[in-house]
Amino acid sequence: MYIGFVVWPLFMGVQYSFYDWNGVGPATWVGLDNYVKVFSDPYLLGSIRNAFVLIAFFTVIPITAGLMLATLIRSLRPGPFSRASQTILFLPQIIPLAAAGIAWSWMYAQTGAVNEILGWFGLGWFARPWLADYGTALPAVGLIGSWVLTGLCTVLLLTGIGKIDGSLYEAVRLDGAGWWREFFTITLPGLRQEIAVLMTLSVIAALSSFDIIYTSTQGGPGRATLVPALSIYRIGFTQSDVGLASAFGIVLMIMVLLCVLPIQRLSKAGDR
Repeated sequence: MYIGFVVWPLFMGVQYSFYDWNGVGPATWVGLDNYVKVFSDPYLLGSIRNAFVLIAFFTVIPITAGLMLATLIRSLRPGPFSRASQTILFLPQIIPLAAAGIAWSWMYAQTGAVNEILGWFGLGWFARPWLADYGTALPAVGLIGSWVLTGLCTVLLLTGIGKIDGSLYEAVRLDGAGWWREFFTITLPGLRQEIAVLMTLSVIAALSSFDIIYTSTQGGPGRATLVPALSIYRIGFTQSDVGLASAFGIVLMIMVLLCVLPIQRLSKAGDR
């Protein structure tokens, strides 16, 4: 099953990347020309840059917020409120990303909920069509990803905190440590593995994001939110350039590996 659905398609993708092929007619060998085009086309390079910008929204914000929320929920007395908080925070994770993109595109509209809330607080001058503005479209899409991933980060980190030996917290409190020292000396080091897992998942989600972009902006306005996965889709299925799409797909896979493998290596090195 693995060979049929992973190894073989990967092998075919590598093979197609060396050809100029429209998916139907005869293929022409072009060598590394498709890869040269990936790294010389300003639009494709722009989509790669956008993907790396999304890493900040898909990784830094959700993990930071998850750490804060997990620590706060842990300090609550176990009961219905604590369980309800975890459930509510996790709900965005089970919503299909396509549906999340559509819902947030309505909320970001000129007459949507986001601008309405700004108006309630006297910030109506700040209202705008967020997804149609060149300066705010990419951050607005990034915040959708932050919203989706924060619940997963919170629940996983809360589970990790539960595995930390409670006697460590008692010992540091007896030494007169405050909340900050307790967090940085016990909680944060104890969550190294969980943070590494979340960084891996969120970096992959940022670099391969497609659903949210496609349903909310389709890469617009202009190419302000164009990302590699959407570029590959357009090149392969709209422009019928299977060779270039395959080459870009291989480049995207290598990018993901180059970002994820150091995270895994650092997390393992910290456990020695």
